[in-house]
Amino acid sequence: MPADSPALSPAALARCIPFFVFMAFLALRGYLPADLGLDSRWIYGAQTLVVAGLLAYYWKGYGELARQNLPEARETGWAVVVGIAVFAIWVQLDAPWMQLGSATASFVPLDADGRLIWPLIVLRLIGAALVVPVMEELFWRSFLMRWVQHPGFERVDPQAVGMKAIVISTFVFTLAHTLWLAAVVAGLAYALLYRKTGKLWTAVIAHAVTNGLLGIWVISTGRWEFW
Repeated sequence: MPADSPALSPAALARCIPFFVFMAFLALRGYLPADLGLDSRWIYGAQTLVVAGLLAYYWKGYGELARQNLPEARETGWAVVVGIAVFAIWVQLDAPWMQLGSATASFVPLDADGRLIWPLIVLRLIGAALVVPVMEELFWRSFLMRWVQHPGFERVDPQAVGMKAIVISTFVFTLAHTLWLAAVVAGLAYALLYRKTGKLWTAVIAHAVTNGLLGIWVISTGRWEFW
C-alpha cells in the first residue's frame, strides 16, 4: 500500500464509521437477550438517529455529495428507473436457495393485537429510504469500490473503476444481506450506475427508490420478512 494512502485516512473514516455504527446497532438488535424485557424494534429508531447524526457531522467531507455534483435530469431519471427495476427484481428473489441463512434482527411493527405500530413504521421508512442509501453508498461504492481499485480512493475517478473492483465490492456487499442473489443484482446495478454517471447521487437515488418502494410493498402486503 502506498505510504501516502493510509487505510484509515480521515476520508475513509468518514465513510466507514457511520456504516460500522449501523452494523453494531444491527448486531445489538439481533442478539439482545430476551430476558432484558426490551423491545429491540425501537433500537432501530436510535440506530437511524445516531447514523443520521454521524452523516451530518461528516457531511462537509463528502465532496461527491456536494451541490455541484447533483445529477442532471436525465441521470436522475435513469437512477429512478434503476431503483424501480431493482425493487421489482428484489421481491422475486426470495427462494430458499437464494438466501444466506435468516435475518438476525427481524422487524415486525405489529402490536399484540396485530395492529400496525405507525411510529415504528415511520422510523423504519425514514431509515431505509433516506439514511441507509446515503450511508451505504458512501461506504460500499464511494469508499470500498474505489479503495479496491486503489488505496488512495479519493483520487479514483468512479468512471475509471474496473470490473474487478466492482465485482469484489459487490461480493462483500452481498455478504451483508440475507437475500444474496437480490443483493448481487442491487450491488451491481448501483455500482454500474455510479461508474456510468460518475456521480454518487445517482446510486443514492436508485438505492432510495428501491428501499422506499420495498417499504411501501412490505407494509401493504405484510411480507415483514423483507424488512
